[in-house]
Amino acid sequence: MASPKPLLLLATSFLSCGLLVAADYAPMTLTVVNNCPYPVWPGIQANSGHDVLEGGGFFLPPLSHKSFPAPAHPWSGRIWARTGCAGAGAQLHCATGDCGGRLQCGGLGGAAPATLAQVNLHHGNDQTSYGVSVVDGFNVGLSVTPHEGRGNCPVLACRKNLTETCPGELQLRSPAGSVLACKSGCEAFRTDELCCRNMYNSPHTCRASKYSEFFKRECPQAFTYAHDSPSLTHECAAPRELKVIFCH
Repeated sequence: MASPKPLLLLATSFLSCGLLVAADYAPMTLTVVNNCPYPVWPGIQANSGHDVLEGGGFFLPPLSHKSFPAPAHPWSGRIWARTGCAGAGAQLHCATGDCGGRLQCGGLGGAAPATLAQVNLHHGNDQTSYGVSVVDGFNVGLSVTPHEGRGNCPVLACRKNLTETCPGELQLRSPAGSVLACKSGCEAFRTDELCCRNMYNSPHTCRASKYSEFFKRECPQAFTYAHDSPSLTHECAAPRELKVIFCH
């Protein structure tokens, strides 16, 4: 996957007696919900140096959920849905979001295009940051919903099914011709300008394109290119639960 905009702050440690010591925080639950009428295989990729949660991936039948304890220390990473999957045992090959043909991604990211939920837990004064990114394209609508947090804790989402409105040049199609996902401009054309790399890798030279503007019109709360700015900011402290809901 392309590197997302660094909306999520680095995990925070505290200096105590001249040593860097990680602090423990109040318990938090992470819940992944499949609100889709079809099965999904969520993938979880931690940022470098952070714990791999739930083996990095699992199966969720339609209209089901899975809850698990969040780390009690700073953690950041991304969650996405894999769709159209088939396999046996530890092997799993997916039409979208595939992570190396594995059921448990084990630290691997998913193949673009895929909608991402980005989360950063327990930074600063026990703040939780979260967002939705279509920088790597779109495969499934999703929302990120905090519960019982302090401060400004909005629901952030990309709810529309963009496979229905995706421009033809961005469409990822199945062998039968159905639209499976919507690529980013970067994924579709691989240019430095659309991928915000090399001379375009700065806030001054990385600009919105007609392709990112399509995503922004459809999902104004989502990050749509590498140096995009959020349309809705938040400062959410110590939520008891954070839900990532697919098809919501």
